[in-house]
Amino acid sequence: MLQDEAETGRLQELLARVGAGLDQYLEFEHPDAFSRQQDWCDALEQPVPQQGVGIDAVTRELIEEIIPNGSPVSKPGFTAFITTGGTTVSTLASTAASIASPQRYMSTAFNLLEELSLDWLAQMFELGSMKGIYSSGGSVANLVALGAARQSAFEKLGRDPARDGVDRAVGVYASRECHHTIQRSCGVLGIGRRTIRPIDCDEQGRMRADALRAAIERDLSEGILPMAIVASTGTTNTGAIDPLSEIGAIGREFDIWFHIDGAYGLPGILDQRLSHLYCGLEMADSVSVDPHKWLGAAVGVAATFVHDRSLLERAFTQEAADYLEGTVETDPDASEGIEHSLDNFGVPYFNYGTELSAPCRGVAVWALIREIGVDGMRERIVRHNDMARELAEFCRAHENFELLLEPTLSVCCFRYVSPRLQNLDQFNQRLFRRLIRENEFMPSTTRFNGKLALRPCFIGARSGRDQIDGLVQAVLRIGAELADEMGR
Repeated sequence: MLQDEAETGRLQELLARVGAGLDQYLEFEHPDAFSRQQDWCDALEQPVPQQGVGIDAVTRELIEEIIPNGSPVSKPGFTAFITTGGTTVSTLASTAASIASPQRYMSTAFNLLEELSLDWLAQMFELGSMKGIYSSGGSVANLVALGAARQSAFEKLGRDPARDGVDRAVGVYASRECHHTIQRSCGVLGIGRRTIRPIDCDEQGRMRADALRAAIERDLSEGILPMAIVASTGTTNTGAIDPLSEIGAIGREFDIWFHIDGAYGLPGILDQRLSHLYCGLEMADSVSVDPHKWLGAAVGVAATFVHDRSLLERAFTQEAADYLEGTVETDPDASEGIEHSLDNFGVPYFNYGTELSAPCRGVAVWALIREIGVDGMRERIVRHNDMARELAEFCRAHENFELLLEPTLSVCCFRYVSPRLQNLDQFNQRLFRRLIRENEFMPSTTRFNGKLALRPCFIGARSGRDQIDGLVQAVLRIGAELADEMGR
């Protein structure tokens, strides 16, 4: 028997053992991995093995040494990054795909779910007839969108930038609160990070339409080609939603591609109290969203939507390859009526983005929506938005808390204050470091209007109202302890 065949027929048994280890991990009764780093480093850092130990030993090491020393991102109290650990159903779906369909291509059930789940997302988020493509995250999703914008802008001038390159300076307009992946996308696309025109924001962190117009008119007067406008439905720092209708109208007036970065906040449209803030979404030429954020998929699932995917094909085509295209049956008379999944690649996603080899991501999104439906997703979005509002209400009422910005979505920016404190930024930074080292409640920090803020973002499927009470009490306790220490 070949060594590589040793595990055949044992998946059920082995996955059950790993699943038990993951269930135990999700009880979060273990200390933080950093606190015992030397132990697991000593156990794992070994020379490359010349002889294998077998699948049972590997499984045991996974359960005993690796899983318990994983990341705190999955923990309900982790509110720092806008990503979470995958829910159980998305984990099951992704695991199934890793074996039953390692690639998203060919005429299979997984390829069908790739397209079906994209259509479900478009329906759920009111994107009309837009069609999508999955990628690994918001970085690539925004890159794909801006690649389409570049293609569109130069095709209007009779030039193919993907084939021939760009021949003039362009401008890309995004608020000062935009995600930094926008700058990187411009660098990768060859138009340069400095093409970004940072547009000033109002007191709520939203792009100012008057400043946008002024920047476009300034570029036009200097012979610079306006290529794209980027708005946000939920900025990373504060969850602000830009005025989409005003921005979209300016885009149409000047015939500029309008991209909406909804990586985090697009699902907020499901909260009917906030849906009016998404008016103008229908004007977008492209929209991105990350199911690995608020929807509960494991990291590695984002989507870009456009009205015409043929534009993406022109922007990202990889040209023909004999080994690839030659695999597919193109002459129906030659197949003698026998059909095979290799007779058709299904939807050619490899021509719509930056990846040739890519996993089946749609099955995880399909599973997430299939499990709880749009109503279940809406309940989660509303619950998390309510958590931010409840925290804000507490901040307004307590003398030791200062609310720095009214929440729009599920982000709340606040800080600890006291008349005894001189440097509030320094104090809150020290409070934050002590807070996260307790490994229970872990927000991030950010700066808003020049002030350092504690910034929890509530998006975890396993997070509930008890996280608010716990976070508040921890901040009050640590704040009082630090204030006493500094007053001695």
